[in-house]
This record gives sequence, C-alpha cells and structure tokens, in this order.
Amino acid sequence: MEAKQQAVLLVVEDDRDMRSLLCDELWDLGLRIIEAEDGHAALEQLEQCRPTLILSDLRMPAGGLDYVARLKTLAPHTPIVLMTAFGDPETKAQAYEYGVSAFVEKPVRMAELKQTIKQLIHNHNGAPKEVRD
Repeated sequence: MEAKQQAVLLVVEDDRDMRSLLCDELWDLGLRIIEAEDGHAALEQLEQCRPTLILSDLRMPAGGLDYVARLKTLAPHTPIVLMTAFGDPETKAQAYEYGVSAFVEKPVRMAELKQTIKQLIHNHNGAPKEVRD
C-alpha cells in the first residue's frame, strides 16, 4: 500500500504575529508548514523545497506582483493563495492573470482560508495529499 505524502504549505508573511497566527491556525490541517518573512526568503525556500501550496501576503518587502510572477516561474504548478488588505479589483484581476489560485482579503476569515487550502491541495495535480478535515 502506498503511503500518502504529507502536504507542504509555505506561509509568507512579513508581520511576525500574523505569520505565527496563521501557522498556529493552519497546524490542525496536518500540513508541514514552512515559514518565510518576506519575498526574498520565500524565493530562497523554493530553492530548497517544493511546497504543495504557497500562502503569501502581497504587500511586504520583496513582494508585489513581480514577486508573484517569480513564484510562478520557479513553481509553475504550485497553487498560490494571496492575502492582502489592499484588494482592489484591478490588483485582484492582475493577480489572477499572473496565475494566483485564490485571493483572500485581510482580515482573514480562518474557516474560509482553511477550506480554500484544503480544496486547492486536494486538487493539486489531481493527486490528493494528506490533509485533515
């Protein structure tokens, strides 16, 4: 019998308290969580591992849509969930054009975020990864 591979979530958030809260809240999904404090650290993490999903703030040091484009270049098949408090329609539309899978407004509603993450991981490459319900 083939063992299920544990899903890996890369959480990218420059606010330490928010990053800690996200990691604590998402821990019960049974994911292996990797943290990065800004866009540079996230890109470095991508050199070391291939996360199943990336959850990232948009506005942070070394962030923005150029950063999203680099993420998609380095990990083209990895779903990206963007979080921002500045989610105007134009930014959202551009983010989706860059290949973002979901867009989450801050303040984050954890139940919705968890459901989005579970759904994206389940659908990732058509092969469900282990995620707790």
